[in-house]
Amino acid sequence: MPQSSIRNFFQTSRAALLNPPPATCSLAQIAEQEARHVLARAGHLSVSLAHTQEQIDEALRLRHRVFVDEMGARVKSSDGMDRDIFDRHCLHLVVRDDARNVAVGTYRLLEPAAAEKVGCLYSDSEFWLTNLNPIRASIVELGRSCVDPGYRSGVTIMLLWSGIGMLLADKGYGYLLGCVSVPLNDDSSIAAQIYHRLARDHMAPEALRVWPRDRLQVEIFEASDVTLPPLVKGYLKAGARLLGEPHVDHAFGCADFPMLLDLAELAPAHRRRFMR
Repeated sequence: MPQSSIRNFFQTSRAALLNPPPATCSLAQIAEQEARHVLARAGHLSVSLAHTQEQIDEALRLRHRVFVDEMGARVKSSDGMDRDIFDRHCLHLVVRDDARNVAVGTYRLLEPAAAEKVGCLYSDSEFWLTNLNPIRASIVELGRSCVDPGYRSGVTIMLLWSGIGMLLADKGYGYLLGCVSVPLNDDSSIAAQIYHRLARDHMAPEALRVWPRDRLQVEIFEASDVTLPPLVKGYLKAGARLLGEPHVDHAFGCADFPMLLDLAELAPAHRRRFMR
């Protein structure tokens, strides 16, 4: 999609839904209309906002394959989709392999007005967010980040972040809040070591701290060098801060790290993408 106002994107998306191309359209014309939904490209990969229920369902099925089939999450599902009460209120970003015409990555965004309609953020179920109450009206919550095993490279994460930036450009939001999940498997030491490393160099000010509802006992493990997951690196490169100790999500078998990105303090390399 051209680097124009994000409003143009939503206008063309809405027009395409209300006025689908007639049967007499050429393939080139149809391709041009579809290209307007694309936010960014890298090779044969592209990222776009899901604008039909079919595209959203494809993202939910990808989440189920990764979270349930691969990682063993204990989630009730009779249709092969991972969904919760927040999904119908969220924007869903999808990275596609255009050569294979399949969804290979996804991320969802819950805007402040939508969170108010639901009555809470997803993060409220895992953390005491009292200190964030003064800024809730300017928080966009990111969640359910998921990438197909064959596409777990920096390119896919980069495309998701590019899509987030283009969706939020010019909207005036102040913060991005997200929980980065680290699998626990049979050993909590890696998650604890990640916490110690982040707490040492990337902890948010005391006034923004949050508290896990089911904390990981990080103190029983010593700090040591550890490789950070790609999503954590993505947050840190943008300038995000850790808000506190991780919450243990037993259903998904992971430790969730609360991360907050203040868009006013965005890293220079990301500023043009978010603050246009």
